[in-house]
Amino acid sequence: MKKTYSEENYLKAIYHLVKTTHKASPKAIADALDNNPASVIDMLKKLQDKQLITYDKSNGAILSKQGELAALDIIRKHRLWEVFLVQKLNYGWDEVHDIAEQLEHIHDDQLAKKLDDYLGNPAFDPHGDPIPGSNGKMPVYASTLLSDIAENGYCKVGSVRDTSAAFLKYLKQLELGLGSRIQVIEKQEFDNSMVITIDGGPQKTVSNKMTGHILVIPERI
Repeated sequence: MKKTYSEENYLKAIYHLVKTTHKASPKAIADALDNNPASVIDMLKKLQDKQLITYDKSNGAILSKQGELAALDIIRKHRLWEVFLVQKLNYGWDEVHDIAEQLEHIHDDQLAKKLDDYLGNPAFDPHGDPIPGSNGKMPVYASTLLSDIAENGYCKVGSVRDTSAAFLKYLKQLELGLGSRIQVIEKQEFDNSMVITIDGGPQKTVSNKMTGHILVIPERI
């Protein structure tokens, strides 16, 4: 069943909201898509009629199995396009999200498979996010927040939760990227900021807002 661009964006938004906040309410969906709640309710009814979601006021929108597979297919294409743009066209990791948002909606059953094979079947996109397989299965990925690493702890950057250009440019200024090795020197009780080193470099103080958007793999020394 072919879906409109708008329907695909809704399915993807619902998937991300449920994964991150455990509930996709009309207001949360409206905020995520910069839309008005009345339009959201209308779309939820359409998606429910197509058996892509179930919806009620108490639980919000929940993807059906068919709806989840559709959402994962869109996410898969988006992340494959990000890999292509960075690896083959030399875009920066802070430049590719909006372009991939457009490319993910190309309706060609063979394109994603050919793109995946051409790229060598990558498991992660340039931001460290896992790329779903064609069967919808996700590879294992980093799931510990940098903010949860204890003092004197070591970790390696696995992915970023915020892929906005502003945040990625900030990380570039810090010289922090995927695979960077971080040591937590000190955690400030007042505001939960951290003093860290990146790849053995000089100490830097970073905010709790920043550390709450970095997913890491803890290391034992």
